[in-house]
Amino acid sequence: MITYRATLDVPRELAQYLGRLLRAERRDRGTRTGTRALTCYGQAVLGLRWFRQRGDVAALARDHGISRATGYRYLDEVVAVLADRAPDLHEVLERAKNDGLAHVILDGKIFSADRLAEKTTSVKGKQIDLWYSGKAHEHGGNIQALLAPDGFPLWISDVEPGSVHDLTAAREHVLGALYWAASRLDLPTLADNGYDGAGIGVFTPVKQPADGQTLDVDTRTRNALLRGLRCLGERGFALLTGRWRSLRHITASPRKIGDIVKAALVLTHFEHGRIT
Repeated sequence: MITYRATLDVPRELAQYLGRLLRAERRDRGTRTGTRALTCYGQAVLGLRWFRQRGDVAALARDHGISRATGYRYLDEVVAVLADRAPDLHEVLERAKNDGLAHVILDGKIFSADRLAEKTTSVKGKQIDLWYSGKAHEHGGNIQALLAPDGFPLWISDVEPGSVHDLTAAREHVLGALYWAASRLDLPTLADNGYDGAGIGVFTPVKQPADGQTLDVDTRTRNALLRGLRCLGERGFALLTGRWRSLRHITASPRKIGDIVKAALVLTHFEHGRIT
C-alpha cells in the first residue's frame, strides 16, 4: 500500500459552499452532531473528488476512512443537495431577458451510461433497449439544455431515455416555456435540424428540399447565419464534461443522470460567479 498527498483543483470556496448546503440538509433531517462519519466539509470534498476526478467510489470511501456503502450514500446526498439548487426554467428565461441576451440556444446530448436491461417498443413495433441511443450508438440518457449565446449552460432538463428523440424530449421538458419566452419576453431560441417543427419562436435551419432542388440564396444565407450563432452552444456541454469528468461516463443508474448533470451545472455556476 502506497500513500501520497494530492491536491484537488477546485476552489476552497466551492467546498465550503457545498459544505453549507450539506449542513442545512443535516439540520433539516434532524441529524445529531457527531453522529456522522465525515464532517460536512469532508463529505463535500468526497463529492467534489468524484465529480472532478471520476474516481471509483469504493476507493474514495477508503481514502476518507468510511465504508463503501457510506461512500455511495454520502455521494447521493451531495448530488441531491446540489440538484435541488439547479435554476428554474422560467427564472432562467426571465434572467436571460433582463441580462439583455438576444436569444438562447437549445441543444441536447446523450450522456453515456452503463447498459440498463429495460425494453420498450419502437415506433416501428420492434423491441429495443429503452436506454440505447441510435443517434449516439451507445447507452445513455438524453439531456436537454438551454445555453447563452456564448455557449454558457443556463439550464438542464430531467433525463429521458437515450432512445427518446431530442424533439420529443424538448416537448416534454422545455418547449412550452420557450413558446412563453418568445411571446411574452420576445426572446427567441436557436436550435439545430433535430428540432425542426418545434414551433413558435424556435428557429432551425431550413432543410434541403427532398426533390433535389437547391435553396435560394436568401435561405442559404439565413441558414449560415443561424448555424454560425447556434454552433456556439456546443461549448456548453463541453464545458460541463471537460470540467466534471464524472459526466463522461456515468456508472450510476441512468435515471440519476438528470440530477448528476444538474449538480454539475450548479458547481459550474458557482465557479463562474453566477451564484454565491
